[in-house]
Amino acid sequence: MKLVDRPIGEPGPGELRLRQSAAGLNFADVYFRTGLYKAPLPFTPGMEGAGVIEAVGPGVTDLRAGQRVAYPWALGAYAQARLIAADKVVALPDAISDQQAAAMMLKGLTAQYLLRQTLSLSAGDTILFHAAAGGVGHIVCQWARHLGIEVIGTAGGPQKCALVREAGAAHAIDYKAEDFVARTKELTGGKGVKAVFDSVGKDTFMRSLDCLRPFGMLVAFGQSSGAVPPFDVLALSTKGSLFLTRPSLATYVADRDRWRGMAGELFSVVASGAVKLDIGQRYPLAEAARAHQELEARRTTGASILIP
Repeated sequence: MKLVDRPIGEPGPGELRLRQSAAGLNFADVYFRTGLYKAPLPFTPGMEGAGVIEAVGPGVTDLRAGQRVAYPWALGAYAQARLIAADKVVALPDAISDQQAAAMMLKGLTAQYLLRQTLSLSAGDTILFHAAAGGVGHIVCQWARHLGIEVIGTAGGPQKCALVREAGAAHAIDYKAEDFVARTKELTGGKGVKAVFDSVGKDTFMRSLDCLRPFGMLVAFGQSSGAVPPFDVLALSTKGSLFLTRPSLATYVADRDRWRGMAGELFSVVASGAVKLDIGQRYPLAEAARAHQELEARRTTGASILIP
């Protein structure tokens, strides 16, 4: 990846020209860069960002120049300025800064659909969340605590485990030093958890199934360690009539009214202080390649943003 100059032009019908304050860094960006997620070449990476509207195109009536907005899922975020469809952005309330928004739109809306839509979770339920020291995990741990849901989080090393507990997880498992299946069973009195949220993929998938109680659900929403190999679905039966889903934020944000409602709930929990954003790393936009290297090497904590 390299930073190059490109003309932007004027917004067309239903479009905005956005001067960006920050862009978020996510594993989805890595998936696009490596070709796991397909995009026509060449393309500008990045899925989330925030900034100020410079100009609006014909037909845009609910947004205006000078307004602060953010977006969670629109390829092309690694830029100083860009054109974007108006229905892909949401106006930011005063309580949310541009950098907060860039750090939380994709991750925060992912946390919203995981906790609030993927399955029915209630106060008192126990879940296992892998990579809980990452950007999504940091939000989920806090939001789940706010909802009365007990989180067992996995992370690599004592420092990251401490961050997971500080974020609100009831327990943190150091997967480098402990067997997370045995420890999860121990923490749940042998019963297992209602759901496992797994963005790691290949390294954890089958063992995640072993952490579930009967009728539990494995929510596979990423694959930072690589693709999950094909497996026999009979395992879902023999391990306790389990459920498996592979959701994507793209589906949840396809409907404008739906995702803006999700964003409103996210803004509310952040503005209330129930969820605090941890921006662990800030990189100059020109150092996007280094940011990807550190993300893939799991050297980051919390959220990371790129500053144009």
